[in-house]
Order: sequence, then C-alpha cells, then structure tokens
Amino acid sequence: MDSADTDFAFPALVAARLLLAFAPLPEALKYDQQLSSPLTSYSRLREGIYLFEHGVDPYSGGAFRHSPLLLSLFSTVLPLTRYTSPIIWTAVDATAAWALLQIWRLRTGAKKTSRDRQIVALYLLNPYLFLPTLALSTSSLENMLCLLALMFACRGRASASLFALASLLQLSLPSILLLVPVLLLNITRPVSRLALPRQLDVSLTRTIPLLAEFFGYTALLSIASTLVCGNLLWVEKTWGASLTLPDLTPNPGLWWYFFTEMFDHFRPFFLMVFSVHLLIYIAPICIKFQHDFLYAAFLLAGVLAVFKPYPTLSDPGLFLSMFAIFPEIYPYLRHPIVTALIHLHASLLLPLFNSLWLRQGTGNANFFYASTLVFGMGNGAALMDAIWAGLRIAIGELSEGYEVAQE
Repeated sequence: MDSADTDFAFPALVAARLLLAFAPLPEALKYDQQLSSPLTSYSRLREGIYLFEHGVDPYSGGAFRHSPLLLSLFSTVLPLTRYTSPIIWTAVDATAAWALLQIWRLRTGAKKTSRDRQIVALYLLNPYLFLPTLALSTSSLENMLCLLALMFACRGRASASLFALASLLQLSLPSILLLVPVLLLNITRPVSRLALPRQLDVSLTRTIPLLAEFFGYTALLSIASTLVCGNLLWVEKTWGASLTLPDLTPNPGLWWYFFTEMFDHFRPFFLMVFSVHLLIYIAPICIKFQHDFLYAAFLLAGVLAVFKPYPTLSDPGLFLSMFAIFPEIYPYLRHPIVTALIHLHASLLLPLFNSLWLRQGTGNANFFYASTLVFGMGNGAALMDAIWAGLRIAIGELSEGYEVAQE
C-alpha cells in the first residue's frame, strides 16, 4: 500500500462517518442505554445546558452528571445544535483515530507504514465506537482524551500528556487507573520491548515533578469547574456518581444489576469493594510490564472496559481498537476465535434482550443482565488473552517437545 492510498483513506472514512451522522438513524440511538450512560448521555447534557442558560443549577437535581467543563464548553464556545453536534462528534472520533495512528508510528519509529490504513479503519469502523458517536455520547470525548494523553506521552511531551489526562479525569473518575502508566511512559520510550523484557532502567524520582504537575492541572480544572457552577455540588454529582452509583439505569456493565438487588445495609461495603477492586490491577500490571508501559496502559484500558461503573460500548471499543498497534502479540493469542465469537454472540444478545425487556415488555431485567454477563465474559477473555500474549512473546518459539504451561 503506498502513502497516497493511506492519505486518501483517512478523509474518506471521516467523510463517510459524517454522512452517517446526519442520517435519521442517530435520533433513535440517543436514548439507548448501551451507547450512553447517565454520565455520558447527550439528552442529559442538553438538559443541563438548558437549565444552566436559564439560571438554574443543573446539579440541584439528580439527572445531570456531566463535568462542568462540558457545560461551559457547549454553552459558549461550541453550542450544540442539530447541525453542529454531528460535526463535533465526528471531529472528535477523527482526532482519536489520528492519535491512535500517531501512537502506532511512534511505537514503530516510522513516519508511515503499510498498516496505517488498517489502524485508522479499525477505529473509525469499529461498531462499538461509531454507534456511541452516532448517539452523541460523551464517552467519545473520553476516548479521544485518553488516546491524546498516550500519544503526547509517547512523544515525550509531558505537559500536554498530563493536561489531557487531567481533562479526562474531569469527565471520568475511573480513568485515574491510567495515571501511573502515563507518568512512566513519559520518562521511557514507547517502542516494543515485549519480546525482550528487562528491568526498568530509569529513576522513578523523575515522575515526582510530573505527578506534581498532574495534580496542579487537576486542581486548576477543578477550580475552573467550581467557578462555572458557583459551588462544589458538581463533585458529588460527577465524581461521586462513580463511587456511590446513585443511578441504576441499565448499561452493558456489571455493577447496575448487582446493586439493584443489594440490600441497603450492605451497599456501602460492596461499593468500597468494587471501587478498590479497580485499583488493585495498577501495580501488578505496571510491574510486570515495566519494559513496555504503553502495553500496560493498554491492559488497564481493558480493565476499565470490564469493570467500569458506568460503561458504554465505547469502553471495550477503545480496548479492542488498540489491539491494532500491537501486531507482535497476534501469534501468541490463546483463544482469539473463541473471544471473537463471544463478542459476536454478545453483540446480538445485548440489543435483543434490551428490546425484549424495555421496549416490548416480554422479558425482564434478568434477560438483559444475562447478556451483559456474556459481554463481560467476552471483554474479560480479550483482556486475559492480551495479558497471556504479552507474557508469552518473551519466550519465543518453542523447541520440539516443549510447551508453555500456566500454573
């Protein structure tokens, strides 16, 4: 594939996505619980902007849970209308695809490669990603900021990387999981070392000023959010929602049904367990993959795709699209066909059981939750496959009569 083909593919795919965004179909997608959550819903964002512009605090109710930064951005600089919204969200996805492409080029050390068009296509044509974009879910903004943070870290532009991550944290508290690999990626190189693992050879003290800078950006953005709202109520309604799970609207995740059935007496304990559970993956993954922190960030994105409190399809979509920048692990995936079939099965069950329960009324919550369990199993299988392949590649080809055993 020559560079002209690659240069043509990207704008062609973006133009196709933009045409699709203006089709009548997106109107039917904006209220789909699989594509947007209470924290990313476009309709709730519009409601909050309407209240804000009419002098009513949108956080005084229980519906609006978006960041005040989005409230300020979309009520002043980028007003949302029937025509501007599809353009903005398509531009966001195009930026995310461009960032993923740049990460791939920085990892290979090449300005252009034969895989460029595939990487862009795998992001822009991934149904887990373009359907939430058509629904105008703000999860697309989160994916863009995540990839920009990783791209700038790969380039060694620490300030831009940490600012993007701090902005992401304002939109999604669970993204704090990416802080450690992003910090360490800023002081190392993004090239692949999975086949030749070695101990970290840089001083961790170099991350201290970077950590201070990150907290400085976070404090600055938090102050800006407080000035927009005029109070601190936004903290409870946005960050607090990820910790207390006040809205049990069905979604593709694993939390909502569990806490729907939970007795109130046990709720605080299990909220603590579920929240802390996310944090326990950071140290083991970053230590085991200290030779490749980009891969560690990729795995933690997979953890978020499985265990995030308010996930949408775009969370596993980001994780699965990032597989494209790690082709060296493909020969070592254990069960790629089984994992793909589970995802295919879940992608059919989710809309079917959602419709049976919430539209036709011929099913119940157990139907939809069963499909989310299948979906969670598919995401978990992809994550386990990625972990196995990332470790297995270091062993290389086996001599005849030998095999790798997992104990």
